Amino acid sequence: MEKEEKNNILKQAQVVDKQEFKGRSLEDALGLAEHVLKVPREKFNYEIVTEKTKLFGLKNKEIVIRAWTKSDDEDQAVENFLRNLMKVFPLELTYQIKKRDQMVYVVFNGEDRKLLLKNDGALLLAIQHILNKISTTKVQVDCEFFRRRKEKQLKEFALEVAQRVKETGREEILDFMNPYERRIIHIAINQLEGLTTESLGEGFLKKVRVFPIEDESQKKQFPQQ
Repeated sequence: MEKEEKNNILKQAQVVDKQEFKGRSLEDALGLAEHVLKVPREKFNYEIVTEKTKLFGLKNKEIVIRAWTKSDDEDQAVENFLRNLMKVFPLELTYQIKKRDQMVYVVFNGEDRKLLLKNDGALLLAIQHILNKISTTKVQVDCEFFRRRKEKQLKEFALEVAQRVKETGREEILDFMNPYERRIIHIAINQLEGLTTESLGEGFLKKVRVFPIEDESQKKQFPQQ
């Protein structure tokens, strides 16, 4: 039954109809989404796809969002999976689920919390990856401020790589990273002038290419949230 329940949730997440909406501001784009989807913004999820200035000044600013209506089972998807996970794996863990600003936050605690953090948080990040597959709302997981420490380490590493690439003018290929790690590297380096990044490979783990550019328009947009 647990496998069947998870498969049903996965199927529901896969058939979500996502549409893109443009506006001169986030408020304009959300208003258009409300009009087209015919539901208030509390009833749909959204993510920022791009945010850019076409030429000069605020008048030419454009933002693109991707929006989709919430499913009836969405609020229970994360809770159901975690409840079943605790039944299958004999771990002494507790968790809290909080929802804020189009995000779901899961914080773990308990006697076995150290197991989540072994091997650089491999199990914790694997759980986050699964939760993001079964939920139409972005999910972040944490335990003992793992994310804060990890982000600090990755940002420092990104700055070291950026400095080498700027000094040598040669690109660097970083070793395999999961989506969470790649995103931090992408954001940190693309905030610096004259550098950008791209992911290489297929699957869950990918390498990251860091390379110099002359035109800042070559940069990709990586939403902060």
